[in-house]
Amino acid sequence: MLAFVLRRLIQAVIVMVAVAFIAFLLFQYVGDPVVFLLGQDATPDQIRELRSALGLDQPFFVQYWHFLINAAQGEFGLSLRQGAKVSSLIAERFPATLELALVAAGLALLLGIPMGVYAALRRGSFMSQMFMTLSLLGVSLPTFLIGILLILVFAVHLGWFPSFGRGDVVQIGWWRTGLLTLDGWHHLVLPAVTLAIFQLTLIMRLVRAEMLEVLRTDYIKFARARGLSNRAIHFGHALKNTLVPVMTITGLQLGGLIAFAIITETVFQWPGMGLLFIQAVTFADIPVMAAYLCLIALIFVVINLVVDLLYFAVDPRLRVGKAGGH
Repeated sequence: MLAFVLRRLIQAVIVMVAVAFIAFLLFQYVGDPVVFLLGQDATPDQIRELRSALGLDQPFFVQYWHFLINAAQGEFGLSLRQGAKVSSLIAERFPATLELALVAAGLALLLGIPMGVYAALRRGSFMSQMFMTLSLLGVSLPTFLIGILLILVFAVHLGWFPSFGRGDVVQIGWWRTGLLTLDGWHHLVLPAVTLAIFQLTLIMRLVRAEMLEVLRTDYIKFARARGLSNRAIHFGHALKNTLVPVMTITGLQLGGLIAFAIITETVFQWPGMGLLFIQAVTFADIPVMAAYLCLIALIFVVINLVVDLLYFAVDPRLRVGKAGGH
């Protein structure tokens, strides 16, 4: 187990160093931060002084080493557009994105797993066929179109939910949350549903496919021969083994929800990291872009590590395989 964890940690460090190198290249080849800070009318002496103050006159790998040290401390300099520390901007926007992603993931799990189980156990029924048809629509329709349709129906025509913003928030230390206010939940419904639909359909189809595969295995046939009830077979044996690969996919999808909430946040003007990144790309705000890239990579690496450890703990075949290998 310790060797497994150490190997995963080493892989995680290598990935983060590689991602940090890509982020560092943004500073080298996507515009000149000195020009952004001083403007087009700066004199050569001013440009030279600022480049020296920022360390941009040093060799390439020296700059990269300083970038790695600062990135490890969460420091990416000042935003070229807003003039504030990038770490402060990220800390301000991160709670909104994380809450949106967690609520969307919760909706996808709470609805996707039961729908997938039902579609597998009652695969010839009308409701099962309806679920599969809806899943095709959920997978096929782009996220921005789903968001626009939800706004048109539930915000414009029915007026049930607001179409933009985060609503009232409560400050708890450095964390600002809208989950403790009714208005916050009111604003959260449409973007969370928009972000959850694709994940929900993916989980439903995965659970259905895995459930059908597990129901054809020999140990399920043996359980039937022993006279176990359908309830015990379906939920005590089949579903338990179905959820092992689902757990892996769900963990990785949580990282995807955080990383790819950009479109949803843009459609609903949700004040999260995705909207901040879009604005940074529009204005070539390189420090924000680099910080976003490194943070998303870190989230994926951490989630992947946690999922690997859970998979190792849940699936005894992996432990047996490791033991046999040693």
